[in-house]
Amino acid sequence: MERVSAVPVPQPRARTADDVPDASSGAAPDSSGSRRSLAAALLLGAAGSTVVLLASGQVWAEGRAATGGGALPLIADGQDVTGAPAALAIVGLAALVAVFAVRGAGRRLVAVLLALSGLGAALSAWAGATDSTALDEEAARTTGDAAATIDALTHTAWPYVTAAGGLLILVAGLLALRFGSRWPTMSGRYERDGTPRPRKAPRTAPDPDRPEELWKAMDRGEDPTG
Repeated sequence: MERVSAVPVPQPRARTADDVPDASSGAAPDSSGSRRSLAAALLLGAAGSTVVLLASGQVWAEGRAATGGGALPLIADGQDVTGAPAALAIVGLAALVAVFAVRGAGRRLVAVLLALSGLGAALSAWAGATDSTALDEEAARTTGDAAATIDALTHTAWPYVTAAGGLLILVAGLLALRFGSRWPTMSGRYERDGTPRPRKAPRTAPDPDRPEELWKAMDRGEDPTG
């Protein structure tokens, strides 16, 4: 008859809640997500403002004004058509920097300003893509005829490039609205964190026998040997 061993066979231990990593804490993912959103907002805002400023200085429309001696070619750049995109791009750049200088409700307001500046730049550039007023005014000024008009009017793709830059600024503002509360603040490192400052060591009385103290006493008219 076989003998039965009394030694208990170890069983696999059931996993408890303490053994499972806490996925709800999200400390590392949240920090990584904040860095990604911060980098994306900076890149999109800076790139969008640069695109708007550069594209608004390019030729948006071309045409010819009829004159007595023939046709006079004329061009109009983005600044001639509308100066709103470039101005709003500068506002967007300032708001992008200001986002990191404020916190709380102030940061949300600046983020809204950033988003609105991008939206305004995009809409104004889109509206100017088919505008002919700037060339008509140029034709009247060049020919001296207030009734002069433009023939063979063509538009370039630069207004749409400008509008795309405005959309990049808009996305940067939306990222600041969504994730800005997790971003650092530039002035935070200069603010006191509430910890007491170390006390300065008390100043000790100068030694009257030191040479420099003897000279100081003589300068004051005192007798150092007294």
